[in-house]
Amino acid sequence: MASTAGPVVMEPGEPGGLRSLLVGIDAACFPVVDPMLSAGELPNLERILARGVGGPLRSQIPPWTPSAWPTAYTGTNPGKHGLFDFLAFDGYDWSVVDATRLRERPIWETASEAGRSSVVVNVPVTHPPRPFDGALIPGYTAPEDPPCHPEGLLADVRDAIGDYRVYLPGRKPYPVSAYCDLARMRGRAFRYLADAFDPDFGFVQFQVTDTVFHRRPGDLEAVREIYRTVDHEVGEIVSACDPGNVVVVSDHGIGEYGGYEFRVNEFLRRRGYVETRRGGEGMPSWATVRESRLRAGEEAGRDDPGPAERAMALAARVGITTQRVAPVVESLGLAPVLRRVLPRSVAEAGAEQVDFPRSVAYMRSRSELGVRINLAGREPDGTVPPEEYEAVRDELVDLLGSVLTPEGEPVFEDVAPRERYFDGPMAGDAVDVVTVPADFDHLLSARLDGDPFGPPSEPWNHKRDGLVAAAGPGIDPTASVEGADLVDVAPTVLATLGVPADERMDGRVLPIAESAGEERYPPFEATVAESARDEAVEARLADLGYLERP
Repeated sequence: MASTAGPVVMEPGEPGGLRSLLVGIDAACFPVVDPMLSAGELPNLERILARGVGGPLRSQIPPWTPSAWPTAYTGTNPGKHGLFDFLAFDGYDWSVVDATRLRERPIWETASEAGRSSVVVNVPVTHPPRPFDGALIPGYTAPEDPPCHPEGLLADVRDAIGDYRVYLPGRKPYPVSAYCDLARMRGRAFRYLADAFDPDFGFVQFQVTDTVFHRRPGDLEAVREIYRTVDHEVGEIVSACDPGNVVVVSDHGIGEYGGYEFRVNEFLRRRGYVETRRGGEGMPSWATVRESRLRAGEEAGRDDPGPAERAMALAARVGITTQRVAPVVESLGLAPVLRRVLPRSVAEAGAEQVDFPRSVAYMRSRSELGVRINLAGREPDGTVPPEEYEAVRDELVDLLGSVLTPEGEPVFEDVAPRERYFDGPMAGDAVDVVTVPADFDHLLSARLDGDPFGPPSEPWNHKRDGLVAAAGPGIDPTASVEGADLVDVAPTVLATLGVPADERMDGRVLPIAESAGEERYPPFEATVAESARDEAVEARLADLGYLERP
């Protein structure tokens, strides 16, 4: 297939106009891009690396989009910025995270404090937007047709460039060209807004480079086509906007999982920590979603269970659960048929589920990477007295740290109290015990499924190392990025703008840029708003494997 590469990166000029451009390429890593660089398919990224500097960028724990991007753009760990997962929990209830959960200042607001303007397009967890000097179109976890900053911006962008979407509509199997179209929308929107607002700083993020691995696992030609499109858009942005400095980062890497799916709650049930129930609504629960209603702007809500759901729930109470039926259905080759005709809510109603209030400890969400203790006084129906908390946590660390695969290899490279990974006033929202899979080659699961071990339900998923590349007059091409960490992105980008880092940041300015020092900025005032349930967003996350179904 012919390359869609566009213009190569222009010669760096003196800062002026767009002084620095930050490009986010979700899940990009050198094992993925190196073959394309060698084949000449990514001329713009290749030019940045040739004129500047690049290398691996160590992600955080957990290395997933809704927690990792906030770490990159605030320069703080999740214990400070408050975002640990796709889900935020309030007791045993939950919602998909949004910017109302953010507790640290993003770099475009820091730049605004210093008198610099910004344009931000498609960056995850930026809905609802907050006021600052510039323009913002929210990205991942926002609803379709999100409010933007300033008000009315989305309609203006659509009038100027044609269609603009956060997601593809519905859940059909779209051709690769549809995902490439999303990438082109990001580029066109950014170029339009950069021309309209003439910002000092720009940040554009491409999510489809991650989505393709979840939607089309193993389809490397699809990956190449999408990367060629993203590289083309980067070239078009640089050609049109002539930024002084260009910094490219990813939030994590991605790769094939050659190990097992380890079902943490199934393991804990066998050890007496997890209690279960049959039928009814568990937590989390992914109900049937009528996306056509949601896209039309009608209220999202849960429907009363129908006859099929009630029948399946009744069957579950007498032992006929979804998990028991599923192997028989698979062996008869009927699974694809049932998936087409059986509502998700029916499978959910018939599933054996974790009974969170009655359990001692459990995994709430696979992408939290850890186990939460059902602590009395903290959880609504806690079963573990506070005086027993440390003993129970030590038991769990020892128990999970000793788990071996059927071949006798450790499942985890680290099992530790949360304090080893999170520091700050929001650390109490994290899991109590952090579980880091060995080489991120095993997929963790919160499902109950008979056997603690099985084949990975997601054959491609996140790895710890992403990438960073940078070029421009504010970048020293002879310096090293060795040891670069995700928290270093924010202070380094601010340094290219001549803006001091916030003294609350955990990261450092990488040696590639000259530090502008540190400053104590005014206290960050978090958005005061209730997170609203958006079942269309939940459905999209579930379709990508981030949110598990029974």
